[in-house]
Amino acid sequence: MNKYTVGMATQGYANYLKQSFGEVKVVVGHDSRNNSRFFAETVANVFAANGIKVYLFEALRPTPELSYAIRYFGCQGGVVCTASHNPKEYNGYKAYWDDGAQMVGPHDVNTIKEVDKILSVDDVKWNGGEANITLIGKDIDDVYIDMVKGLSVYPEICKAQHDLKIVYTPIHGTGITVVPKVLAAFGFNNVHVVEEQSTPDGNFPTVIYPNPEEKDAMNIGLNQAKAMDADILLGTDPDADRVGVGIKNNKGEWILMNGNQTAVLAFNYMIEARKTKGIAQPNDMVVKTIVTSYLIDNIAKQNGVACYNVLTGFKWISSLIKAKEGKEKYIIGGEESFGLMIGDQIRDKDAVSAVALLCEMAAYEKSKGSSMYDKLIDLYVQYGLYKEDLVSITKKGMNGAKEIADMMSGYRANPPKTIDGVRVQQLLDYQLQVGKNLETGESWAIDLPKSNVLQFILGDGTSISARPSGTEPKIKFYFSVNTKIADATAFETAEKELNAKIARIITDMQLK
Repeated sequence: MNKYTVGMATQGYANYLKQSFGEVKVVVGHDSRNNSRFFAETVANVFAANGIKVYLFEALRPTPELSYAIRYFGCQGGVVCTASHNPKEYNGYKAYWDDGAQMVGPHDVNTIKEVDKILSVDDVKWNGGEANITLIGKDIDDVYIDMVKGLSVYPEICKAQHDLKIVYTPIHGTGITVVPKVLAAFGFNNVHVVEEQSTPDGNFPTVIYPNPEEKDAMNIGLNQAKAMDADILLGTDPDADRVGVGIKNNKGEWILMNGNQTAVLAFNYMIEARKTKGIAQPNDMVVKTIVTSYLIDNIAKQNGVACYNVLTGFKWISSLIKAKEGKEKYIIGGEESFGLMIGDQIRDKDAVSAVALLCEMAAYEKSKGSSMYDKLIDLYVQYGLYKEDLVSITKKGMNGAKEIADMMSGYRANPPKTIDGVRVQQLLDYQLQVGKNLETGESWAIDLPKSNVLQFILGDGTSISARPSGTEPKIKFYFSVNTKIADATAFETAEKELNAKIARIITDMQLK
């Protein structure tokens, strides 16, 4: 990634935007990574030289704020220069469409066709349109913060629990620009930012990976939360679209929740709180990905709320919102990889609003003399204990990609009849867009875009998903197992049994 590859990509994107809309406005932003500002200015200059009106963030800002700004300014597209949660050596280029979401078909493919036509740096308009660039900052911060504040279901609880002890780390990223202001807007005045990780820095000096999914990235915050006896710990990745959460269990020990647990709590809170407040609508809907906890499906079903499953990636959640607009009311969406999107005014995952919502949830539980951990166990008792895990396998060398392709072909041609002694009832093939009952032979169409994903559904409700990476020789296996528990005292034993079950499945499938 350099000035020339960025410029050529932007020229192709600019050409496609002008073909599609004629008159075009875009928003351009960036995160804290090394050279991100330079790349963002390069993008802005190329757009501007093509006669496109550009709103350029004056400094680093969260990716979700760019998504919001596209809709707020009525733009046709946008670009943010970020590599999200990846190691410091990386940078990236995220392109957006007029709904504020990352592009899906046909626009993604059509844009690449235009980019491929740019054969030389001489085909790029590099400068000459500087008058088309408008710097934005506090003005859009303020309306974005107001929008997030409007997502609050229990503002009176936040006010009453204003001294909730919150520890927050931006992990050297963009979250520092907005998250503390949002928490203040919600009324929380006992917020402690992790000083060692508060300064934006593309070298991410205190971590190996700036990813709140990694315990290493959250360790400094965890230690501070323990020392202060905080109520909740939150961390956001460099572009503030992923959120990590630390809470105390019922033994007073600090634990980091996984993405499924966080999503379960957030989805349930929005469904339950809206119902209790009397603001739930008959056409409320929630959206999750096919590899995110099926406990969410169960919660939604038992509360009479439509729950849709889409392919991995928030662009697919946003695409469904667009398709359902005017017919169903989107409440919340999310995926297991630490992403949440609350409300439909943004169209990408947003850790800023997620931090605020999770703090409101902690305040709500505290007001009842409970905790987020207690609530999670309550949900397991009420709806079933679901346990998820993930195994990622890398196949290195020249044959790596072929080995993974062969693995997927083998599963398609000869799906296992049993896994861990339980019959495989269904094979869902998202590449062929066909589901099949392996016991009866019955088949049906899967109404989702093609994706190289396979799911095995077992007779006991276990789900196993195989998903190769599209960018590296890696394949991920997602496991979801479940059982019923009678009460909270049964949780620990049942959890150990489910962990053992996942371990047996991994051994049976020869994935370790």
